Amino acid sequence: MDADRAFKDAIYGQIARVGRAVAHPRRLELLDLLCQGPATVEVLARKSEMSVGSTSQHLQHLKEARLVQVQPQGAARQYQLSDAATCELFLSLRKLAERYYADMRALTEAFLRDRETLEPLDADALQQRMQQEELVLIDVRPAEEYAAGHWPGALSLPLDALTARLPELPRDRTVVAYCRGPYCVLALQAVTTLQERGFQAIRLADGVPDWRAAGLPLSQGSDPK
Repeated sequence: MDADRAFKDAIYGQIARVGRAVAHPRRLELLDLLCQGPATVEVLARKSEMSVGSTSQHLQHLKEARLVQVQPQGAARQYQLSDAATCELFLSLRKLAERYYADMRALTEAFLRDRETLEPLDADALQQRMQQEELVLIDVRPAEEYAAGHWPGALSLPLDALTARLPELPRDRTVVAYCRGPYCVLALQAVTTLQERGFQAIRLADGVPDWRAAGLPLSQGSDPK
């Protein structure tokens, strides 16, 4: 093998490390979760509905490829993305799949067909509507994800606390719920709950990773009550 060929094989071999690391749907889900903010393996296991052992193994593959890293957090260890480029990689893969694979569109349309009575908003449509009417924007992700980054002015109303906190929401305004992105079901469940109780509610389809990639300003910190 000549030096040129050896060089090319070595370079493309390094690039292939990234491909091998993300070539599993569960690892992509973990990257999507980590785009929301750092988390322990136990939290990631609960959110992805995997065992702690399986979650740890998948994280190890991502760590070996240097896509994630571990940071001590008191007595616990938190996983986080190595940098913003890792989330950008996930978003690029997601958008390519949306663009090229009819199966992905068909799965999404079939899943949403009987679950949404209104078209979802995107960030541009949200900003336009906010100029025309007073909306109530709620973030239904867990509180730690909200604290890591959220739409400015959004209220933190985690899905598991939504029913108990419904009296906090005005009934004379449209409530816009968002979660982790277009394939997160938390906002869908929130909209269903709100509509069943007489609220005018709609889902915001995209999430923090999309807004961050678009350069939109985000807020951090807990929700002042």
